[in-house]
Amino acid sequence: MCQTAAVVDHAFADLSLAALYDRLNPWGPGDAFYLGLLREAGSVLDIGCGTGQLLRRARAEGHRGRLMGLDPAAAMLVQARRERPDIEWVLGDVRVRHWEQDFDLVVMTGHAFQELLTDEDIRTGLHAARAALRDGGRFVFETRNPGARAWERWTPDRVHEIVAADGTAVRVWHEVRGEGPDRGRVRFTETYDGDGWPAPRVVHSVLRFLDAGALEDFLTEAGLRVVEQYGDWGRGPLTPDSPEIVTVARKA
Repeated sequence: MCQTAAVVDHAFADLSLAALYDRLNPWGPGDAFYLGLLREAGSVLDIGCGTGQLLRRARAEGHRGRLMGLDPAAAMLVQARRERPDIEWVLGDVRVRHWEQDFDLVVMTGHAFQELLTDEDIRTGLHAARAALRDGGRFVFETRNPGARAWERWTPDRVHEIVAADGTAVRVWHEVRGEGPDRGRVRFTETYDGDGWPAPRVVHSVLRFLDAGALEDFLTEAGLRVVEQYGDWGRGPLTPDSPEIVTVARKA
């Protein structure tokens, strides 16, 4: 019998899918890069923190300063609070939550920046990050370099398999909708299918890709200046086909 897939508005607004996040996104070079920055900062705001894996690791290592994670998905923060109630976990986004010179470091990890889809979303996010920084503080984030054309590898034949906490085998795959970027936006589906599930769960997503020039224009407009920029997590130079645009910015 053909199964009818269940459509989910946002993958990690669903408690059962949020519980899979850390298994789908195990600790990697990007996390290690950010952790090095956290070690140097007395106070940190993680915008779009998800399950808070980065902040949790910093606290477990002995970070004694203020650590705050902000995320719009309550299901993700359920996972975060379960692990580390000694960190400030805040539900919401920068449209409704504001800070003024409270943090030495503001980060957006896990390509969260690419979920800012409109120019106004980007402006709001960057102005909020700048406002939250103390003098001398840094705003650090990454976005996939459009020159690397990552979406071309988001195909249904590339299936990622994990095992959930209850032992269920779960398979995840992606499929781009349309021919590719439309005004810098890539629309795709993310399908989750677990052994014994009544039906797969399909999430419809959109990510925005900006090149380094457009990114710098937005940063400048927001009163931020690029002080370092890398093309990978090893701090390699940014080239036309580098996989990432890793940006370190300060107040202009």
